Amino acid sequence: MGIKKVTGFLFFVLGIAGLAQAQLLSAEKVSILNSTFDEQNPVLSADGNYLFITRCNHPQNIGGLKDPGDIWIAHFNGAQWSAPVHGGSELNDKGYNTVLGTTPDLSSLFIGNHFTNTGEPATTQGIAVATFENGKWVKPQNTNIPYFHSKSRNIQGQLSYDAQHFVYAAETYGTYGVEDIYVVSKTLNGWSEPKNLGKIINSSFQELSPALNRSNDTLYFSSNGRKGKGSFDVYASARLDDSWQNWSEPVNIKAVNTEARDLFYKNIGGGNALYTSTFDSDGYGDVRFYDAGVPISIDTVKLPTSPVVVVKPNETIATGLITNSKTGQTINATLSFVSEATLAKTEASLSGYQITLANGQGYKITVEAKGFISYFQSVMVNKEQSKLELDFALQPIEVGTTVNLKSVLFKQSSTDLLPESKDELNVVASFMKTNTKVKIELSGHTDNRGVQKDNEKLSQARVQKVKEYLVASGVSAKRISGKGYGGAKPIAVNDTEESRRLNRRVEFTIVKN
Repeated sequence: MGIKKVTGFLFFVLGIAGLAQAQLLSAEKVSILNSTFDEQNPVLSADGNYLFITRCNHPQNIGGLKDPGDIWIAHFNGAQWSAPVHGGSELNDKGYNTVLGTTPDLSSLFIGNHFTNTGEPATTQGIAVATFENGKWVKPQNTNIPYFHSKSRNIQGQLSYDAQHFVYAAETYGTYGVEDIYVVSKTLNGWSEPKNLGKIINSSFQELSPALNRSNDTLYFSSNGRKGKGSFDVYASARLDDSWQNWSEPVNIKAVNTEARDLFYKNIGGGNALYTSTFDSDGYGDVRFYDAGVPISIDTVKLPTSPVVVVKPNETIATGLITNSKTGQTINATLSFVSEATLAKTEASLSGYQITLANGQGYKITVEAKGFISYFQSVMVNKEQSKLELDFALQPIEVGTTVNLKSVLFKQSSTDLLPESKDELNVVASFMKTNTKVKIELSGHTDNRGVQKDNEKLSQARVQKVKEYLVASGVSAKRISGKGYGGAKPIAVNDTEESRRLNRRVEFTIVKN
């Protein structure tokens, strides 16, 4: 690997004012941070004093030369960086380990993989959180993200600086190309389901290493699906609204791109960035710093300023957008919010909706739009919440579209519906009575525990139970077919209770419209 000598290097005590004092050399490698091995995904701590990198196939990695990547840590002492040291077994195992982000006080570290007690790579996927206690890192705790899945075990992504969003690249169900970029956001009970960022961002090829700026309104990513300078170029795009679907046309960051692979670009403020490049390094990634002088500009559409809304202590203002799940375009819709005490309705225009809710209550939300499958969701509005952002993506009524009835649940090993299941089934019945030409096929699924033949019988009986409920609600039996598949069609691995819960489900697929 070619290593260049860097002189006059006083990086930064970030802070972020310290960036003004940084002596950054445009697109230059910093030799002490790099090795003859592959460096990936540099992540700077919020105070600017620590740099986390993933170093691949190094003999000191937990799995040795065959280890795909471990976390290494460099420290800035006010004058210079130390050479990176291995992060230890607390942060690493024999799989691919990488840092997604840190809390501002560095008390927690977010890592892009699950951990086991044996040190072997986990078969589940998601985020793990390590905490710093008594002068050392504590073994990371696994966090589950609903329907999170990627064919690659090497997760590339970034936790936003406010720890509210996680953008990542994955090859999974419904991608436009190979890897697409997705986002999940924090919810009251964990994380939302993944949302594809749409065709403006994702091409028919690969989009990798996404990251957000500090205000979450600019996305940086690398792609080989656009005409660029090298095999992977870095691009930037502005987020135009809160739907995560509307973006400005991606701009090639020509100042950093080379004829090689340029990845993991992160804007760290003050017009500065860090990234990796394989240029002049025998095909291996090296960490680079870049001083843009001025922030990279992106032609954006200025959004209208929202009016000032006065919120009473016992009220919550709910806002959001309703979009077409296939195109990402906003649509008109009707929303109903039902609690034990109130019923509130509102209309969503193309610019979204806003409704005032009494807080401290649980709500059953129904979203309906002409030409789209109705959507149901339960949400708890806490007393301390003055604002609540809820976006909904509705599926068009098209043959082949499948809907997971997430709130339709049964008693253990039984065909008895739990009481809360009836709310979503009522929405399905109403949808079918409104759209009289639609015919559906119900499918029942279990996890993989037990005998497959018995699971098939149970899932078939549950399908029949759902059909009976819909027929009793006024839907013709001729419009409903169904089959039980047992555990033959999982949507998640079956080695944790959380993933098994996801596999125990009832779905319907539109077979005629």
